[in-house]
Amino acid sequence: MFTGLIEEIGTVRSIRTGHGRAELRLVAPYCALGTRIGDSIAVNGCCLTVASVQEEELSFDLLEETISRTNLGTLKRGSAVNLERPLAAGSRLGGHFVQGHIDRTAPIISFDKRDADRRLEVGLAGEEARYIAEKGSIAVNGISLTIAEINNGSFTVWIIPHTFRSTNLKAAKPGELVNLEFDLLAKYVERLLPRALTLASQAPDPAIDDESSKKTKIEG
Repeated sequence: MFTGLIEEIGTVRSIRTGHGRAELRLVAPYCALGTRIGDSIAVNGCCLTVASVQEEELSFDLLEETISRTNLGTLKRGSAVNLERPLAAGSRLGGHFVQGHIDRTAPIISFDKRDADRRLEVGLAGEEARYIAEKGSIAVNGISLTIAEINNGSFTVWIIPHTFRSTNLKAAKPGELVNLEFDLLAKYVERLLPRALTLASQAPDPAIDDESSKKTKIEG
């Protein structure tokens, strides 16, 4: 479990693909410190398992599912990636609960500077737009952000100077794909609500039961 607060911007040392899988190697001095094989790291918001640690370098194995569902397959040598280690027990939760399970990639429509801040518009259309809500949370490349606007086929978030400096958004350009993870709560509500409504529709009406009870008593 992660929080969407980026700890370090890592640099891709190499990415080797073949036979439906890939090996991703990163330079990450901060996150590599104390990290062991088998630990989890969120890379651009995608939870990956550390396959090897060599001083300041971390490597990960990427499955075909990971490559097809995320923007990790578009990385090349020198690319910047957002890194976050899992939430430690007792730590402050500064963002929101992020699983590291990417739902989809989406293109950046615009990224404009507005005074000290920046306005980021990301394309999102179709059925998946139901998972977002104004003032709700979303993880963009692993960054916990608050949705400011929901537009026709897109949504907008605002990027403060600290987030711009501390993440790979400082290199982002229109047309690039970003990883999106929708709020965990929205997905659980969607799954639970139909069953709850079905059970409610099958439950006996208390008013009818009460009338039936009174009728039985009178006739008795």
